[in-house]
Amino acid sequence: MQRYKNLTIIGTSHISIESIAEVKKVLAEQRPEIIALELDKKRFFGLMQKNKPKIRLGDIKYLGLSAWLLNLFGAWAEKKMGKVVGVEPGEEMRVAINSAAQFNAKIALIDQDITITLKRLLKGITWKERLRFVYDLLRGLLWGKPEIKFDLRKVPNEKVIEKLIGSLKKNYPSIYRVLIDERNVFMAKKLSEIIKSNPNKLIVGVVGAGHEKGLIKEIKKFVAQKV
Repeated sequence: MQRYKNLTIIGTSHISIESIAEVKKVLAEQRPEIIALELDKKRFFGLMQKNKPKIRLGDIKYLGLSAWLLNLFGAWAEKKMGKVVGVEPGEEMRVAINSAAQFNAKIALIDQDITITLKRLLKGITWKERLRFVYDLLRGLLWGKPEIKFDLRKVPNEKVIEKLIGSLKKNYPSIYRVLIDERNVFMAKKLSEIIKSNPNKLIVGVVGAGHEKGLIKEIKKFVAQKV
């Protein structure tokens, strides 16, 4: 958990039981007036639907085939890991949304449109990274021994997060740039605007643990800028 001015950021794992408990605890204790979520409008409404929308063939029209396949694989992988730990992916976000209704807090969606992120990812990823991804995937399926071990039920500690981020940056620099760096800047800009507009209100952000430290760094830059 990171703090800056009137903002508290909770770093979560989207399939972690521990994350759900922490989000509940922090929101109940702080009762913020604004809850900022690492979601865009598409994922927000998808998350709140009782009958979860499926990834349809028709989505290829606006996503493109490669981005559609990537989205399909990501949803499958997250759902599969969620079943292992018995948690519905994104449950900590649903908890935060329900808490906002309970405390009469405003919800701020701070993430970049998922369609833009997927398209930028497919445009930026190199063939070397694609081949490396296939290799790592096959190695995981055949040997099942990850380089960095951690409990899926818990949020990785700071040292493990740094190792995971460092490994991603080294092996998949384009993916790191699009999924971490660019989105950190996008979300930090949104959060800095919220801080500046609401200096006397308590704000809590719920984001993936991999964004936590980078977000604070970028927010400080934006807040320091003169209008």
